[in-house]
Amino acid sequence: MSPPRAASSPSVRAVVAGGTSSGAGGDGPGARALVADDLSLAYGDRWVLRRLSLALPRGQTLAVIGPNGAGKSTLLRIVATLLRPTEGRLAVLGCELPREAWRLRGRIGYLGHQSLLYRDLGAEENLRFHARLFGLPGGGADRIAELLERVGLAHRAGTRVGEMSAGMVQRLAVCRAVLHEPEILALDEPLANLDPAAAETVAPLIGASSGRSRILVTHDVGAALTGADRVLALARDGSVAFEGEAAAIDAERARSVYSDALATSR
Repeated sequence: MSPPRAASSPSVRAVVAGGTSSGAGGDGPGARALVADDLSLAYGDRWVLRRLSLALPRGQTLAVIGPNGAGKSTLLRIVATLLRPTEGRLAVLGCELPREAWRLRGRIGYLGHQSLLYRDLGAEENLRFHARLFGLPGGGADRIAELLERVGLAHRAGTRVGEMSAGMVQRLAVCRAVLHEPEILALDEPLANLDPAAAETVAPLIGASSGRSRILVTHDVGAALTGADRVLALARDGSVAFEGEAAAIDAERARSVYSDALATSR
């Protein structure tokens, strides 16, 4: 059985279908970074994401907030082509998923809870491996050296990932995510395990100042409201609690999605 249908904007439907010049189907200045229409995913008979419809202009940041189990990481994994939706439609950078996932994979950078790094390989070896996957010229040697320097790991280039601290691994995972100069970033609590100095170090690579489109999962309501253009709040059942411009959402309303989830769990 499908999840209950929510009202869906006709403009979103048209954009997904390529019916407007400002939609996801084009690469012009008005194109969208992401367009979802009734996007849903279920594991068996349990719906973890329900009827999500939204549009994100290119170059903007969408902050995704909500309690544990609300489907935030699931949404990111769908965007990153790691999961297939059960129902609905999704277009990212003009690529309709999952049909055109092959066109998107070299244009998106994904940073999830798992580093996607090999513990038995050194920092530089890991990045060389991913550079080959993306077909970077010269094996990405110059880009790798630049990134390791920027995140303060140049002196650890030969250190095995399994011997690194959690903060070092996270910095290296940031390097992996942006190694191929992606146009859009899917970030799941990207500052986890980073101290304030390390967070500042990676900000030019994955922060708003990077100029990339971003989908950012965070529990930091303050950061969501000040560092994003739009905010999507998911309820515990995977439905949309609210979505809109960050400037129009106050902190009390944003925090209510957590307090409401706590109240219903008692």
